[in-house]
Amino acid sequence: MRLIEFEEEPEDMGELACGVPNILVVGCGGAGNNEVNRLNEIGIKGAKTIALNTDSQALHRTVADVKILIGKSITSGMGAGGDPKLGKRCMDVSRPSVESLVRNANLVFITAGMGGGTGTGSAPIVAEIAREQGAIVVAIVTTPFDIERDRLYKAEVGLDELDQFAHSVIVLDNNQLIPQVGNKPVNEAFKVMDNIIAEIIKGITEVITEPSLINLDYNDVKSVMQHGGASTMLYGKALAIDPEDVVETVLSHQLLDVDIRGATGALVHISCSEKLSLMNLQEIADGITQNLDEGANVILGARIDPNLDDEVKVMSIITGLGTYDEPEMDAAQKQNWDKWQIQAVW
Repeated sequence: MRLIEFEEEPEDMGELACGVPNILVVGCGGAGNNEVNRLNEIGIKGAKTIALNTDSQALHRTVADVKILIGKSITSGMGAGGDPKLGKRCMDVSRPSVESLVRNANLVFITAGMGGGTGTGSAPIVAEIAREQGAIVVAIVTTPFDIERDRLYKAEVGLDELDQFAHSVIVLDNNQLIPQVGNKPVNEAFKVMDNIIAEIIKGITEVITEPSLINLDYNDVKSVMQHGGASTMLYGKALAIDPEDVVETVLSHQLLDVDIRGATGALVHISCSEKLSLMNLQEIADGITQNLDEGANVILGARIDPNLDDEVKVMSIITGLGTYDEPEMDAAQKQNWDKWQIQAVW
């Protein structure tokens, strides 16, 4: 484990082994560092974790393969004070360090919390650097609670900048935590979101880099992600004997409540024990992707996990959202729809 302070050049990661993609997970700012911590806690094979922050104390508490204190000459390691412009300046100063680290990267996951200083200011620059180096860039970020008005505005600006460089941007709303885990202690509630993000990154990474029942390779991921645009994640676990329940659990996850109809791409990863039949595997994959565009690029990966026993775990990244057009309703349909909406409100 190394701590790189601002302008110091990190050593070259070396030539890529033939056929083995170089996958990086970069956690920007406090929320991003928490995600890197979680990934290292559950263990991830086939990816290097990088934590960058303007806050020296927070960085020292982070477990990562490489840690970068950005903008030390500007903030003296005392954080960006919630100012994305300051976070951006710090990232610009330390740009050579990040450029060196991502030089040979093929796939870069970026995690951050939008609305603060370091994550909001640095994540778009990391995405820009990684994309310039030829990597596929997938950003998975969280947005503030509605009560955090100023942070919401900063988050919107940061997302617009991030969207210019990342191939796929997955946005998770912290407000979804309140109805689902609002009664849990704060730290435990946030860990629920961290867990989902970590499981998705771990699942996609390991199905690329580790032997699987149905393998995905880097080019499979690239074909889905490079034209991703607006994207989302799906995640769920249920008993393998009931494929319909598995599909419903995955599609109805309240923390990931997004309309995927008409989406143009999907990377679906299914973990199961040896008990899962081929027919059930097919039914689960069909159920999850049935409402996507007819020509959607769907890539399926599957892995045997003996720890799951009678359960199935599904993780997916859905890309190309926002392409679905609501069909026209006749008068009777519209009246029934309006009536249902009124009942739903009451």
